[in-house]
This record gives sequence, C-alpha cells and structure tokens, in this order.
Amino acid sequence: MTWAAFLAAWAVHFLAAASPGPAVLVTARTGVTQGFRTAVWLAVGVGLGACFWAMAAYLGLSVLFKALPSLFLVFKIAGGAFLCWIAFQMWRHADQPIDGTADGAQSDNPLAAIWLGLTTQFANPKAAVFFGAVFVGFVPPHTPVLWLAALMLAIFANELFCNVVVARIFSTEVSRRGYARYKTGIDRAFGGIIGLLGLKIAAT
Repeated sequence: MTWAAFLAAWAVHFLAAASPGPAVLVTARTGVTQGFRTAVWLAVGVGLGACFWAMAAYLGLSVLFKALPSLFLVFKIAGGAFLCWIAFQMWRHADQPIDGTADGAQSDNPLAAIWLGLTTQFANPKAAVFFGAVFVGFVPPHTPVLWLAALMLAIFANELFCNVVVARIFSTEVSRRGYARYKTGIDRAFGGIIGLLGLKIAAT
C-alpha cells in the first residue's frame, strides 16, 4: 500500500464521516440532552463501529453480502428496525422534560454511551458496502498489518473528530437552552428524520 492510496482512503472516509446520518443525529441529541462528555463516549462507540465495518469489509463481508443478498436483506431490516425504535423512543418522550438520559445512554455510564454508538453504527449495514467499495479501490489484498492498523486508526479518528465536533456544537449552553425551550418539536423532528433513515435503510 502506498501513501497516496492511504491518503485517498482517509479523505474519502472523512467526507463520509462528516455527512449527516443516524450516528451524527444521535450524537447531536446526546450532546444537547446529556452534555459533551457523554456524547464523546458515544462518539468513541461510533468510531469503533466504523472500524468493525471496515475490517469486516476487508475480510470479505461485503463479498458475502453480494453472494447472499438475503443475508444483507436481514441486516438491512434489523438495522432499519433498530433506528426506527430509537426514533419511536424520541417521539414518545418528546413532551417530557430533560431528565439526563437519552435512549439508553446514561450520563454517568460511559459504557452505555459507547454501546449506543456501536449499535447505532451497526444498524447501518450500508457502511459495509461503503467500506467494501473504498477498500476494493484503495487497499490491496495482503496489505501489511501496520498499514491496516494505521488505516483503522485513521477511520476511528475521522469518526471521533466529526462526532466530537457535533457534540461540542450541540452541548453548548445556547444549544441546551434552545433545546429545552423547543424540546418537543426538536425531538419529534430528530425522531422523524432517524425513522425515515431507518425505513430507507430497510427498504433500499
């Protein structure tokens, strides 16, 4: 693997990590409801989930999905259903005051926040397709372990950086005051968007 290929893979993934998606939306809501620290732990989970999909793609999971479309369909339906469940929880509790929790991630429990980040990332099996395309194009077979480790670190850093930026923006006092004032509408908007993303993942 060359430095040019490494930087190309890094740049393509950075653009993908920075684009809005389920993980970014969950990070934003966690930041505004539970604060910056919990959202950072959630971002760690998102980064670990991205590394999982990247390694799975490198090891051939995307090829397996192509060979067994029914397996990919099961992953899509399960992932879409999980996102719809998150959306339902947001919608159902939209009119409740902020209580320091956010759909399973407790503010005093970093492991729960990491787990929510992981499961949110796992719920998007199309990440396997993205990483499969990137790796097929930029990462040759039998890439040395050190290059793979550096690429995993870069992927983790991309996801962590992008989601930490989102967490910081949404955990400011201005954001939290605005959220507290318009919580019902914001939660239902976030829930609606995540629900639509879940339906899109399951149906396409």
